[in-house]
Amino acid sequence: MTPFWAALVAAICTSLLGQTLLKAGAGAGTFVAQLLDWRTLLGLVFYGGAAMLYIVALRRIAMSVALPCTAVSYIAAAMIGHYGFGEPLGPMHVAAIGVIATGVVMLAIA
Repeated sequence: MTPFWAALVAAICTSLLGQTLLKAGAGAGTFVAQLLDWRTLLGLVFYGGAAMLYIVALRRIAMSVALPCTAVSYIAAAMIGHYGFGEPLGPMHVAAIGVIATGVVMLAIA
C-alpha cells in the first residue's frame, strides 16, 4: 500500500471517528451545550484531521477514485449507528448498504 492510499484509509477512519463523536455529543440539552460538549469538540478535531489526510491522498489518487472510496464509511456508519446508538437497520437499509458496497468494490477493481 502506498503512503497515499494509507492516507486515504486513515482519512476515512478518522472521519468516521469524528462523525461518531459528533453523534455522541448530539445528546446535549441545547445547541450551545452540544457545541461545547467535549465529544463535539473532539469530533471536529478528528474531522479536520481527516480533511488533512484526504488532501495528502489526493496528491496521487484521482478524485474520481478517492471520493467514491470514502463511501465505505457509510457502511461502517450504519453499523456503528445500529450497534452503538440503537438506530434501526431494516431490510431496505441493508439492501442500500449492499448497493454501496458493490459500487465500492467495482470501483476498486476497475
